[in-house]
Amino acid sequence: MDVAGDETRAAWAIASRKYEDEYAEHLEQARTVELLPAEVDVLAELVGGADVVHPMSGHGLDDIALVRLGARSVHGLDYSEAAVSSAQRRADELGMPCRYTRAAMPESGLEGACADLVYTGKGALIWLPDLRDFFTEVHRLLRPGGWFYVYEAHPLVPLWAWDADEIRVRPDRGYFASSHVNDSFPANGAVERQHMLSTIVMACRRAGFEIEHLDEHPEPFWYPGGVTAAVWDGRVPNAFSLLARRT
Repeated sequence: MDVAGDETRAAWAIASRKYEDEYAEHLEQARTVELLPAEVDVLAELVGGADVVHPMSGHGLDDIALVRLGARSVHGLDYSEAAVSSAQRRADELGMPCRYTRAAMPESGLEGACADLVYTGKGALIWLPDLRDFFTEVHRLLRPGGWFYVYEAHPLVPLWAWDADEIRVRPDRGYFASSHVNDSFPANGAVERQHMLSTIVMACRRAGFEIEHLDEHPEPFWYPGGVTAAVWDGRVPNAFSLLARRT
């Protein structure tokens, strides 16, 4: 993760408190959590018996869902010590084969060829200044024939205004900009990277992957509380998914 800049560090120090403040809530969610239906459609036949690495694992709920889908083990990596410690505590309480390590990607600190599947997304790629280095590290972590899966906010999402009456593009942001400042909770004030969909696809290809699946989805993976926005009515993309195979 790129943590350069006092604003980004300060924003993440505040945001990381959520992992501890909402521990009990996340524990209850973890008892029944599942991946999104679109994720299950792609991953159901690939996860069984797999060793999974999850860069930017956050609260770790997806890791528990991956185990329920059939993963043998999940190793979560996150920059936030609060995220790592709370996710490990939760996994231990539930008896899940998940372990967590603090790491600032793209330096995972893991041995090469240790995973059958690398899973990430849902607010991960926006913290990576250089996708090439990240995808190269993912390729190194995978065993030959292993899979890389991403379910992430669509690159157009930073442009959408949260207006209830009509879909509008924010006048202060552009699709081809290199970054923008987050102005919503929990990462308010942090600098987020903007990667075009073409940039993501080509960085994946250049790292040595064969792309097997690419789809765009109208539903966001996260709805902020108390907000109703026209951009979530199914007319514009709010997420995308990508599955690639290490050759």
